Amino acid sequence: MSKKLFINSSLFSKEQTGSVEFQISYLTNRVLKLTDHLKWHGKDYSSQRGLWKILGKRKRLLSYLSQTNLASYENLISKLNIRKLKIR
Repeated sequence: MSKKLFINSSLFSKEQTGSVEFQISYLTNRVLKLTDHLKWHGKDYSSQRGLWKILGKRKRLLSYLSQTNLASYENLISKLNIRKLKIR
């Protein structure tokens, strides 16, 4: 249900759900939800571990996108308001 709602409200069409840009935006949405959850439940260590795994996957996808398509990478960074990678 949540994924369908995210697809409808996102900037991407249903055909682009496998693209790197969509995956990064979807992971960013999950990060925002988990950080909000962890504000209230600070000792939920399994959620913290899940957040770290999501952040690692998003970092790998951002690294791949910056190496393959720099213009798309910079556009996505500005749309999602996330920081650039330290090493490119």
